[in-house]
Amino acid sequence: MERQLRFSGAVGSGVRSLSVDKARIIDLDEFEGLFRTFSHSAWRLETRRRYASDEATDTYRQFIETGRVEWDGSDPYCELIRSQTTQGMRVERVRIVDRPPTTGQLYLLNNAKRNSGLGEDIRNLQRADADRFQLPAEDFWLFDSRLAARLRFDDGDHLVGVELITEPDEIVRYSVIRDAAWHHAVPHEEFAAKLSSGE
Repeated sequence: MERQLRFSGAVGSGVRSLSVDKARIIDLDEFEGLFRTFSHSAWRLETRRRYASDEATDTYRQFIETGRVEWDGSDPYCELIRSQTTQGMRVERVRIVDRPPTTGQLYLLNNAKRNSGLGEDIRNLQRADADRFQLPAEDFWLFDSRLAARLRFDDGDHLVGVELITEPDEIVRYSVIRDAAWHHAVPHEEFAAKLSSGE
């Protein structure tokens, strides 16, 4: 298990303390397994302006060409998430959006229609507000408020690694981030409506 030195602190505190935590890099199969084995909640913060993996899909090309997407609700991810939410598990995420939104962010606003149909609760937060609330520019999943999977990206916005974190102080930090983001974020339907009306 890899030992890393990291600064940690509460959102909005302005104080960061030096702590040693234990984290390890996991492969994508183990990462996918987290969605099969969580007990009650999977929560995500998405902070990036684009994701290279989205841009490589047929649905992204469809969105660029037509502004709409015919989503397939039967792919393995959809089946897995639908299965979990049907059993009462919560899958939630907050997406940070620029003003004006990037093409990738508009694509994900469209994608929220599909994911909502699977039982996900998706909300959005303007980047200016995220900055004001001192939310970090980190992409991560928090599972059952007991472990976090921090997503690592290269300069080309490709996912290059997933870091599994279980150190208690870091889990508390991620839980504080989740609570602040969730409190201030707007349901995606309301966010999209305001965007369409020019608000």
